[in-house]
Amino acid sequence: LVAAHRGVLYNSKPIVPMARLTPPKPSPTLEQAVFIAQAAQEKKAGEVLVLDVGAMTSIADYFVFASGDSIPQVRVIASFIEKVMSTRYEISPDIEGKETANWILLDYGDIIVHIFKSDIRKYYALESMWADAPQISIPESRKPFPQVVRAPKAPGKVARLS
Repeated sequence: LVAAHRGVLYNSKPIVPMARLTPPKPSPTLEQAVFIAQAAQEKKAGEVLVLDVGAMTSIADYFVFASGDSIPQVRVIASFIEKVMSTRYEISPDIEGKETANWILLDYGDIIVHIFKSDIRKYYALESMWADAPQISIPESRKPFPQVVRAPKAPGKVARLS
């Protein structure tokens, strides 16, 4: 007779922990967190990291961390993530910090994205607070990201020198 108690299958002795029996199925939230990380990498973000914090907090299931070397790069990374998430998943985040852009937070509910200017990230070392959280590997993106196409500028007046 086989029985289960506290996550372990027993016959007369433990057979195998139940956690190893069936690997977790990828969730849409995990897929989105990895997609966000890949989007950040597409815009040359540094030190991109995805942490599974769901077992540690009720705030979110995943934190995504990324860095930019300058305020314009931090803004570009955040804007690109917003655009591709809206295009692929038709969702928009709550946003904090876009004005100063030293640290932009994109809140997608179950996923919170932190995009820091590199020196600010080192100063706060926020990910060290979640050091016990499992780190999710980020595979190379197989699907190309949509390219942002800007409308051509209307021709302006050309000054002529006489």
